[in-house]
Amino acid sequence: MNWKKRMLSCIILLALLAAVCVIGWREREGFSVFGKTLEEAGEKKIALTFDDGPHPYYTEQLLDGLKKRGVKATFFVTGEHAELHPEVIKRMSEEGHLIGNHTYSHIQLRSGNKDAFKEELIKTNEIITGITGEEVIFVRPPYGSWDKSFETELNMFPVLWTIDPLDWCSTNVERIEQKIISKAGENDIILMHDYYPSTVTAALEVVDELQKEGYEFVTVDEILFD
Repeated sequence: MNWKKRMLSCIILLALLAAVCVIGWREREGFSVFGKTLEEAGEKKIALTFDDGPHPYYTEQLLDGLKKRGVKATFFVTGEHAELHPEVIKRMSEEGHLIGNHTYSHIQLRSGNKDAFKEELIKTNEIITGITGEEVIFVRPPYGSWDKSFETELNMFPVLWTIDPLDWCSTNVERIEQKIISKAGENDIILMHDYYPSTVTAALEVVDELQKEGYEFVTVDEILFD
């Protein structure tokens, strides 16, 4: 009797393992699993982020393209540009994009300017909140220079990046696009700048291509905390 029970247990275990393998294979091949493909389940998340804006013309173009594609992005804006173009900031917020802090004047944190850097963060937060009514949590420190003490002092969290196509120093749309697509993977954070016409074109072409590959574009908080 014990022998028969052991045999039955082995058969059940092997059947379960076979089922898991079949499900895994079908997911990789893009077949339906329990009514959903891996892509439909939204498993491949990626974040598109833009620094230095808003620009009065190019950012509007970008927002038009993102809206048409149903894509949400993250914009790290400077305080001085937000002051100049509050209507663009308001539109970003109303259309569901995440807005972060990129300092007031794009200042780089150095050993001797910590207080000035902190004041720029505070000033920019006040400008953005004054336009959107929403608290600013995330910061993209210019050049990636950061001091962890600001996280507790200001309740702000730095967001860096995993893919940098150097779009700010190239007008070659195809090259920018390929640098991103060739490196893109799940949970990547793409760094771009909404201050150049070539960036707008490249960003929207990247969205089109990666959506075909099953990627879902999300704001950075979904990458960092989900």
